Amino acid sequence: MAGFRGEERRVLLLGPPNVGKSALFNRLTGLEAVISNYSGTTIDYKEGFMEGDSGSYHIIDVPGTYTLKATNEAEEVAVEMLEMGADLVVAVLDGSNLESSIYLLLEIMKKDLPTLVVVNRVDLLEDKGLKLNREKFITWFDLEVVETVATENKGISRLKNRIEEAMNKSRDFVSDKELPVDWEVAEQINSEVVEFAGRAEADSSLKDWGDRLCRPWPGVPLAFLILGLIFAVVVGLGLGMRQYILLPLMETWIFPVLNASVEALVPSGLIRNILIGEYGFLIKGLEWPFGLVFPYVISFYTGLSLLEDVGYLPRLGVLIDGIFKKAGLSGGSIIPLLLGYGCAIPGIAATRSLPSRRNRVVVSYLICLAIPCIAQTGAIISLLAERSIPVMILLFFVSISALVITALIMSILMPGERNSTVVEIPPLQFSGLEIIYKKIFIRIKSYLTGGALMMVYAIAGAAVLYETGVLVYLGRLLQPVVESWLLLPSEASIPLLLGIVRRELAVLPLLEMDLSTVQLFVGALVALFYVPCVAVLAMTSREFSLKMSGKILLFTVTFSFVIGGLAARLGGLAVQIGGLLL
Repeated sequence: MAGFRGEERRVLLLGPPNVGKSALFNRLTGLEAVISNYSGTTIDYKEGFMEGDSGSYHIIDVPGTYTLKATNEAEEVAVEMLEMGADLVVAVLDGSNLESSIYLLLEIMKKDLPTLVVVNRVDLLEDKGLKLNREKFITWFDLEVVETVATENKGISRLKNRIEEAMNKSRDFVSDKELPVDWEVAEQINSEVVEFAGRAEADSSLKDWGDRLCRPWPGVPLAFLILGLIFAVVVGLGLGMRQYILLPLMETWIFPVLNASVEALVPSGLIRNILIGEYGFLIKGLEWPFGLVFPYVISFYTGLSLLEDVGYLPRLGVLIDGIFKKAGLSGGSIIPLLLGYGCAIPGIAATRSLPSRRNRVVVSYLICLAIPCIAQTGAIISLLAERSIPVMILLFFVSISALVITALIMSILMPGERNSTVVEIPPLQFSGLEIIYKKIFIRIKSYLTGGALMMVYAIAGAAVLYETGVLVYLGRLLQPVVESWLLLPSEASIPLLLGIVRRELAVLPLLEMDLSTVQLFVGALVALFYVPCVAVLAMTSREFSLKMSGKILLFTVTFSFVIGGLAARLGGLAVQIGGLLL
C-alpha cells in the first residue's frame, strides 16, 4: 500500500471526527507513534504498532469521516485507505451520537472486510440515563462489539484481545448480514440497541458549562479570559524555561566547551568562523532552535493540547461563527487558523475540510500573511518580551487586526460561494494528564525531527553564505530600503534574506543587534508579515497553484515593508512626543 509503513498485519481505526479515535490509538500504541503524510496529499494520519502476544500489529489512525461518500479531501483519504484493504477495520462509533455512527458502520460493512466494532464514550450514554444493549447490537450486525471509555482506559484490554484474535484469525470477524445503507435503518437500529438504564444526570455541570461556552453570554468574556490565560501560559512558561533553564545551561556549560574545542582543533579562518563565528552553526544551531524557540514550542503545544482535549476549540468556532460570516467564512475556519500558529503547513492542509475553494484560499492567505508559526512566535517573544511586554502585546494586536481587515477586504474582492460548515460539538471533558502528555510528546517529537532539524540546516547554510560574503553582498541590495524606509541598521538586511528560508531566521539575528525598542518592534513587525518560508510557498503551489504562491510572495513582501516603514515613523513620532511630554 503506497504511503504506509509496514505492509503486513495492518489495522485501520476508522470513525467520525471527535469520536476519541486518537485516545484509542494512544492507548493501543503508547508513545511509539509517528505523524505521516498520505502519499500525494498533505493530509496527516498517525501510525504506530500495538504489541501483542504473537507479534506486533500496524495500527493506522485514519482521518475522521462521517460518511464514505467523501465531501472533502480528508474524507477522500479515509475512503481510499479503506478501499486499499486491511487485515482488520476497527469501526469506532460514538456512544454520544450513535445513530450517525451506525450509518457509517452500515457503509463499512459493504466492503466485506474483517470488522471489529468499538462503541467509545459509553460513559456519555450513562450520563443520559441510557445504555447499549450489546446482545441486540450483535444480533443486528453479527459483529463483535467492545464498549470503551478511552480517556479512562476502560475496555482497552478487551479491545487488544479482540484485535489479536482477529489478526490471528482465531475468530470470524466478517459479518454475513445484508443491511441496507439507509438512515431509516440506522434510526431503527439505534432505537432498539439503546435502552433506558435509569435516571439521567440532567443537571450535569460539565454539560451545562459546555452549552454556556457556545453562547455570547458568558461565552465571549470567557473566550477572552481563556485565550488570555493560554497566552500567559505560552509566554510565561516558555520565558521561564528559556531564561532559567536552557540558556543558562548552554551559556555556562555547553558553549564554552564547544568554543574551546573548536579553537583547539580548528585553525582560525573560514572553517572556524562557520563553526563558531557570527552565524556559527555549532552555537546558533543549538541556541536558536533549542534555547530560544523550543521552550515556546513546549508551552504552545501544552496550551493547544489542553484546549483541544477538553473540547473547547469547536465551541470557540460556534461562538465566533457570526463574526467570521461577515468575511464570508465559517466558525470552523478557526481550526486551521489556530493550527497555523503551530505551523503554516498543517494549517493550510486543514483548510481541506472547508466547504469551498474560496474559503480555502482566504484562510490560506490569512495564515501566510499574519499568523506566525510557533518557531517564529518563539523568536518574536524572545526578541520583545524581555524589553517590553506591552510592545509584544501590541505586535500580536496588530497581527490580529491585519487578519480581520484582510479577511473583510478579501470578502469584498473575491467572488464565489460562501458555504458554512457544520461544527460538531464534542462533550466538554478532560481526558487526563496521560493523554495530554502523549499529545504534547508527539507534537514536540515532530518539531524536533522536522522544524528544529530544518532550522539547523538553514543556520549551517547561512553560516557558509555569510562567511563567504554572499549574504553580505545580497544584503547590500536591500540596504536602501532597510536604512531609509525601515530606519534599521544596514546589517538588518541579512535576516530578511534568511527569512526566505525559515521565517524565524528573519527575527532571531536581531537579538544580537543593539536596537532601540522601536527598532525591535519594526523588525519583528516586518518579519511577522514577511514572505512565508520556502516550504510554505511550495505547499501553496501544491495545494492551489504556482500563480497563487507568486501572488502571496508579492503581497506579503509589499505589505511587510509598507507597514514596517509606517510603524518606524509612527514609533519615532511617539518617542519624540513622549520626550516632549517628559
